[in-house]
Parts: sequence; structure tokens; C-alpha cells
Amino acid sequence: YQELNLVPHLSVAENIFLGAAPTTWGGLIDWRQLHERAARLLADLGLAIAPAIPLHRLSLAHRQMVEIAKALGGHASVLVMDEPTSALTSREVDQLFALVARLIARGVAIVYITHRLDEVYRIGHRVTVLRDGRHVTTRLLSEVSVAELVGLMANRDVGEHFPRVRTMPGAELLRVEGLGRGDLLADVSFSLRAGEILGVGGLLGAGRTELARVIAGADRPDAGKIFIDGQAVRFRAPADAIARRIGLLPEDRKAQGFVGDFIIERNIALPHGRQLAPYGLLPARCEAAMAEPFVQELHVKGTSAQPVRLLSGGNQQKVVLGKWLAGNARVFIFDEPTRGVDVGAKVEIYNLMNRLTASGAGIIMISSELPELLGMSDRILVMHRGRIQAEFQSADATQARVLTAALGLAS
Repeated sequence: YQELNLVPHLSVAENIFLGAAPTTWGGLIDWRQLHERAARLLADLGLAIAPAIPLHRLSLAHRQMVEIAKALGGHASVLVMDEPTSALTSREVDQLFALVARLIARGVAIVYITHRLDEVYRIGHRVTVLRDGRHVTTRLLSEVSVAELVGLMANRDVGEHFPRVRTMPGAELLRVEGLGRGDLLADVSFSLRAGEILGVGGLLGAGRTELARVIAGADRPDAGKIFIDGQAVRFRAPADAIARRIGLLPEDRKAQGFVGDFIIERNIALPHGRQLAPYGLLPARCEAAMAEPFVQELHVKGTSAQPVRLLSGGNQQKVVLGKWLAGNARVFIFDEPTRGVDVGAKVEIYNLMNRLTASGAGIIMISSELPELLGMSDRILVMHRGRIQAEFQSADATQARVLTAALGLAS
């Protein structure tokens, strides 16, 4: 479940039983039984989702839950769950863990793959640590501390999970005033300065990703203005934002961050085709020359001829980062930058953020991980129902204050 493997234009029921749909005596799909079985399974998960609804109409979180239902539809005795909570709200995580407890009570074995250590201790009995494809240890969770576990995962003594190096903010790079888009964003205003990491928190559906897409030129606002270096700009397409040296690491990197069948070098060079080949022909040697320094800098593990879809989640994220480093971006929008990334790769990404801000770039970091927001941000904006509910300086922010604002209980 680290990356969704569903068919957007099929119904929820069709996705759940894809390849295993009940049939009539004549070999045709028994639609009534298909929808009844899907409805029962969804009810067991506590989800009020109509089996007949097309998958593409669901939120990312509900699609994730459909993926889980799909795995459970085969009456498995061993269930392997790979990052199943990466896009779920706290309430949905509670629903999932309640289901996991029921499955364990019925004798189902669960192999639960995650980088969220709180989840390991919440539902696990034993833990196995893998590093660079090799077995490191298997221990009873009652016998290993969180700090020790992190050290085993990262192959280093991680005394500080979030190695933020504070820099003095410089000139204003970006400012938005009164930004609005339908019922998704309303009167959003803030600024970003050189050398600054601006964290953006909030619950799922608060408007964080929608804000990122507007700033990156993927969606047009209905109201408000965007300023770059004090100059008002209007983005009609992502190419306009790229030309202004804005780079977006999208929440769903598989669908929006890269072309899975393209090799590493081509993905990094892809947004810069006009610069490399103004007459339309882009030689492979030009792609390699542009991409190779960033492949080395980011320690991307993979051969130059390897399709990006075959890389690990952490290395895929590095390829997306490399794409914007190659374009010399000054404003980076990181939407869930460490989702589905192992502890070692997270530290690498955090250190890269430090290098970017030290060089004068500004970063907008959208994250659902409160410790990450608190540990890496200089300022934190908290969104609720499309609006900025609160703003905190890093020294004043606590998990309780951020969560209270995210719930709409503070202003």
C-alpha cells in the first residue's frame, strides 16, 4: 500500500474483487453478489462508501482504505501490509488498527511494514529491522527502545531526529494575498523568505495540497494574488511556475512526480527540455550530463538505465528532488516529503533542506507528521477547512497547540 494499485475508473466493488469477481453459471459477473460482498466488507471496515461509486471520486484516504479492503477480500490467513496508514486520518488509523486486532484474534498473521515507529509499538509483538536489503535483527518489542530501534534502522546514532540548522531569513521570495479556490481555499495569505522552512499543517482535506497546486501553477485560483520577489505573477500552467523557479514535490509522487517507465536521467531532465533542446531534439548525452551531478549528490541508488518505477520510495523521492535541483529552483514546495521513506533517507532529505535554505532557497513543507513539522520548520501555518487557522513561530509551537488549531478550536 505504499503506492496505490487500483483502477480509478472502475467502481469500488470492481476494484475490491478485481480478478476474483463472483460469476453466474454462465460465466458472467454476478453484479448483485459483487456489490453485496463489497458492502459487507466495507461495513466490517467501518466505511460508509457505496460499492458502486467510481474510485476516482474518492479521496486519497478512502482509496487507501479500498486497497486494504481489496487485500482482505480474499480471506487471507497471512496479510502483508506495506505502509497502509500513509494517507489516513487519525480516526481512520484507529479503524484500521481495530480491524487488525480482530484479525489477529481470529488467527490471521500480520506482516506490518512501516516507518512509523509509534505504529510498530502500538500493534506489534515482534519487530524485524532491514537495512539496505539485509536482515539486521529480530527482537521482541518489549525488549528494544525507540532510540535503539532508530539507531538500528539508520546505522548511526540518531540522537536528533530532525537536524534543522537555523539560518537568518533573508529577502521575501514568495507572497500570497487572499488566495481562494472554490470551496477548497479561502482568503489564504502568507509570505516565504529566503533561508526559511515554512511548515504547513492541518488535517486531511484542510486545503494544504490544494494550496500547493495553486502556487505551483497546476490549478488556477478564483481570487487573490501571488507575488514573486515583490512582483505580481499569474500562472496559467506549471511551466509558468517552473520558469519562476518554483518546484513542487507532490503528495502522490507516483502519479504526479515522475514518469515511471522513464529512466532516472530522463525524469530529472524532463522539465528542462526547452532549455536543453530549444529545437525539440534532446540527445541522451545531454540528459545524462544534466542529471548525473544530482544523482551523485542525492545518492540515488539505481542504474542510469533503470526505470524509476522500479526504485524504492526513498529513491523515487530523490529523483523528484533532483528534477528541481537541476532547474535551480528557489522556492520548493514539499508535500509530504518523507511519506513512505525510511529513516536513513529521511535524514538525507532533512539535511538537503538545510543545504537548500543555507544557499538562499525557501521551502514550504506540508506534513501530516507533527514531530516533523515541529522539528524542521521555522514557522508553522495550520490550515482548517481551506483557511489559515493559526500561525506559530517554531519556539512557540507544540503538538497540542498545532493539533488544537488543526481541529478548528483555536484562532
